Amino acid sequence: MITEKLKFHVLSYDQKSVRILFPFKSLFLLANQKGMKYLFLFLMWIQILCGQSAPEELGKVSWLRDADIAKSESAKTNKPILILFQEIPGCSTCKNYGRNILSHPMVVEAIEQNFIPLAIYNNKSGKDHEVLQFFNEPAWNNPVVRIVDSKLNDICERLSGNYSSFGLISKINASFVKRGKVVPEYLRLLEEEFYAESGGTEKAYVGMYCFWSGEKCFAQAPGVVSTRSGYMKGSEVVEVQYNPKLTNLDAILRHGKEMHCADRLYHETPSPNYTNSVQVLNKGDFTVDKELKYYIFQSFYRFIPMTDMQAMKVNLALGSNKSPEEFLCPAQLKMVKEIKNNPGKKYKNKIGMPVEDAWPMMLRELKS
Repeated sequence: MITEKLKFHVLSYDQKSVRILFPFKSLFLLANQKGMKYLFLFLMWIQILCGQSAPEELGKVSWLRDADIAKSESAKTNKPILILFQEIPGCSTCKNYGRNILSHPMVVEAIEQNFIPLAIYNNKSGKDHEVLQFFNEPAWNNPVVRIVDSKLNDICERLSGNYSSFGLISKINASFVKRGKVVPEYLRLLEEEFYAESGGTEKAYVGMYCFWSGEKCFAQAPGVVSTRSGYMKGSEVVEVQYNPKLTNLDAILRHGKEMHCADRLYHETPSPNYTNSVQVLNKGDFTVDKELKYYIFQSFYRFIPMTDMQAMKVNLALGSNKSPEEFLCPAQLKMVKEIKNNPGKKYKNKIGMPVEDAWPMMLRELKS
């Protein structure tokens, strides 16, 4: 818990340390006793009161700024502490990490839902410097992430030198494995999707008798990260986006043939490995179907912001008369509940929208 001499740093752009002193002590203790949700709300209220906003280097995660409080919350909730060692104000690498990686809604959800977030400035004195010395972390450095237990023991190796979404999520998932816990399915999908993005993806356009069935078919193929139904040269096709490090075009076509969903391939450079299995035609312009992700489109799930891979898996589940909830994170499940509880409220279709754009839109709609 808190000592009687309460001194807590609040997020700040400038070099001055804003401290919560006696006037806010009772309110802070009450918020701390009620749990992390109330503690974060309290910190946000103090930031507004002080006329401050979080530095861009910290992204959109609600960070604690005191290691002792983080340790206490970790012991109380049995959640590990995710520590961000960050230079603030920082260089372009630090700013980009905050603007991009730490502002992605699914990354923010992963951190806030599963960890006690703690930000340590690596270029300040006082408590920040003490924590920096404890972990032997360098000052004035690029972002470093450590995941530790309530006694500040490392759960997995520190993340340094990798400033990608894949690097952070793979480290988060590794912490689950190290603790003997099952990685949530939404995080497993997110890691696979970020892995594909980090190395680049390839696309194939496959024709079949029905692209609704085609999307369901290729959503089950290993290495496929997204699908889109549409038309090419007047015929129904599915755009299949895949990770070439995990699969190849020949394997995708074999999968499609086995499920009777690969009659034609529209491609620029036909390969002898597959020319005998399907009809190969020259690639033309691709037009997306108006009822993209047909089974989602027919349900209220069309209002939920999702990543491309999430949407692919949710569409498959709905088309197979199964619950899609395992593919959604807790925040998305709360959105589902809100929609169910307010059937008359109007929401916009978010199928095909980048999740970074769809997420804040949904939050605005929920508040309206």
